[in-house]
Amino acid sequence: MTTQEFKFSSAQSGDHDELTDLVQGKGCFTSDVSLPGQLHACFVRSPYAHAQIASVNAEAARAMPGVRLVLTPADVAAAGLGCIMPLVVMKGSNGQNMHCSGIPILATDRVRHLGEPVALVAADTLEQALNAAEAVEVDYVDLPCVTDLQQALLPESPQVHAAVSGNVAMDWSQGDSPELERAFAEAHHVQELELKDPMLTGSPMEPRAAIASYDAEKDHYTLVAGTQGVKTIHSVLTNQVFNLAPDRLRVLTPHVGGGFGLKSQTYPEYAALLLASRLVGAPIKWTATRLECFLTDTHGRNTHLRGRMAFDREGRITGLKADVLCGIGAYTSGYIAVVSTMNIYNCLSSVYQMPRLALRSRMVHTHVMSGGPYRGAGRPEAVYLVERLLDEAAHAMCLPRDTLRRRNLVPASAMPYKAANGLTYDSGEFEAILDKTLLLADWQGFESRRAAALARGRLRGIGVCSFLEVAGGILEEPADIRFTDDGRVALHLGAQGMGQGVHAIYTQLLADKLGVPLSSVVLVTGDSDQVPGIVSTVASRTTMMAGSATTLACEESIRRGRHFAAHHLEARVEDIAFAAGRFTIVGTDRSMGLLDLAKALRLATDLPEGMPKTLDNLTVFKASSVNFPNGCHVSEVEVDPETGTVEFIQHTAVDDVGVMLSPTLVEGQIMGGVVQALGQVMGEMLHYDDQGQLLTGSYMDYPMPRADQIPLMVLAHHSVPCTTHPLGVKGAGESGVAGAWPAAVSALLDALRPAGVKQMDLPFTANRIWLALKAAKAQSTV
Repeated sequence: MTTQEFKFSSAQSGDHDELTDLVQGKGCFTSDVSLPGQLHACFVRSPYAHAQIASVNAEAARAMPGVRLVLTPADVAAAGLGCIMPLVVMKGSNGQNMHCSGIPILATDRVRHLGEPVALVAADTLEQALNAAEAVEVDYVDLPCVTDLQQALLPESPQVHAAVSGNVAMDWSQGDSPELERAFAEAHHVQELELKDPMLTGSPMEPRAAIASYDAEKDHYTLVAGTQGVKTIHSVLTNQVFNLAPDRLRVLTPHVGGGFGLKSQTYPEYAALLLASRLVGAPIKWTATRLECFLTDTHGRNTHLRGRMAFDREGRITGLKADVLCGIGAYTSGYIAVVSTMNIYNCLSSVYQMPRLALRSRMVHTHVMSGGPYRGAGRPEAVYLVERLLDEAAHAMCLPRDTLRRRNLVPASAMPYKAANGLTYDSGEFEAILDKTLLLADWQGFESRRAAALARGRLRGIGVCSFLEVAGGILEEPADIRFTDDGRVALHLGAQGMGQGVHAIYTQLLADKLGVPLSSVVLVTGDSDQVPGIVSTVASRTTMMAGSATTLACEESIRRGRHFAAHHLEARVEDIAFAAGRFTIVGTDRSMGLLDLAKALRLATDLPEGMPKTLDNLTVFKASSVNFPNGCHVSEVEVDPETGTVEFIQHTAVDDVGVMLSPTLVEGQIMGGVVQALGQVMGEMLHYDDQGQLLTGSYMDYPMPRADQIPLMVLAHHSVPCTTHPLGVKGAGESGVAGAWPAAVSALLDALRPAGVKQMDLPFTANRIWLALKAAKAQSTV
């Protein structure tokens, strides 16, 4: 089966404007793909958060019109399918591996979260599949459940897994020392704070979807699905679930309408569809409803954060201790271990001189959908805790918020700077960024704006956040360059675009490095048969990693080309220069174009010993370090005390993402991150009741930010190149969230504090603000 049969191609010319296609509605997403003879699937899902499955009876459903197959847990067991296990397994403080509770393809003896798939119905039409799904009889025995993290730790709480004592899959810690304890004992001031960060859903424009097809003659599976990396999904399905040789499964990803971390996960629906296609002998198509997305996309955030920060008399930080509960839901998903531990720990020192720090993190099971990475994946949580502690300490110590931050910033002269978490910051000018941001936001003139707002009956606040992220993730990435018979250059990358415009970045980079026309460059992605690597597009890593790998692969092609050019032009290798896509004998007009040379090499015979046979190469880039995007955001807000309504007036952001290969795309990423952060602050929350039922399972209840709620954005850059890889870039995909979330909360609390509200947890909905103001007013009159 070829990519053309799916009416999309994983290979696109470099001069093809992908973003224009997407804006004009010309993209091809998984749901746009159809195959001859395809059936339609519907999943039977648990209406309970926790229940024993006594029986599954599908006889009535199988007899209904158009129904071709009802896949049950017994079918999955008979096929010998394994569970989907985590991709990252870590050791806890006791030295033992974390408990790994794999995701079953279909629930067998019990269900552990609302919406867990129990059966699959495949029929000629979607309507027939939906009707038949209602006829599948599942006998559930309802069991007690727990959805709150702190309650899950109580001895009397229901256990999500019998083997996981106290619902704690791992108790992990790092950084404790006698010196840290001494810093707290000797501190002039210790600031303490406890914060709750509710569950979120990524809510991409494109819901999860898949088409599974099995070729009986070739004993070969094909899966088309919107993913953040075909090789990751391919690896999990072949190695963990089906126990297949790699060449027996092909995973294809066309355009992807947003990922935000959730599409990095391998989901049980993919495996169920593949098995069902094999059993029924036809392709099967499924697109999740938005309710299914709310219930079964991996949930993000869901942390309880406790922090203690020690200061000396001058307000300098002497130590930080954090204790975090991370909700991981019913099962341990792919990357949840690193999200819950190292991602938080690595960002706790942020942009500040923090001589000692420690983190304890507990991964806690509850009866909700499995947790997973959500834009930032633990890093914004760390920044949020640090920035909130600094705000509260500034008030307690009677210091301006910007002054306390400035007093603790790592100076540019200290670079490279070894942070307390063991990481070495290679570059950064944190104070210069703070100064630039405060100037752009007119921080000094704020009090006059506050007074004017108060005269209009409004509460106005301003907030600041200085931050540093750790980007890069897994520090190894390949790039595969192939010179094709039709005279073009194909760049094969495992990095997957998700609407962020990376197609243009990589093709332009290759064209520039090789000196060939953009029209001669082809980018191949989204095809597990054609791309290298095993890592998904996560952790703001792909431009740094895939871009650097592309650069090295180009250099290797040029190196090989120089040797063949010397042979072909009858010159010494030392006399061959390369520029603007041509190999030239220095001091002469004799030259040969790269593309022509590649063709000549392909046709050459009787090459000298040691001469490269091709310019094609697969080169792996191994980074020496992660990189450190950083910045400063200032948010300004007004609150109507009569209604609790919030209006964000302006959001100012100055970011250092190193060298910007495309400033337009960088700003798009920062703006997108800011909007997602404001959505979290204003009201996004997956709220489960005590019975495990989701009360915010639609956009009537889950308030995504609207265009009229987004403030004026003032964006600027302060680029300090990264020194640890060839391109000098730093991650840009998640810094908008890390800066905007704490800045927005800081601004809101600054607006509410004069009215007596000194502490609130997310989200800051109008109703919750109104109730807090009412309670503060009542308290002040007592």
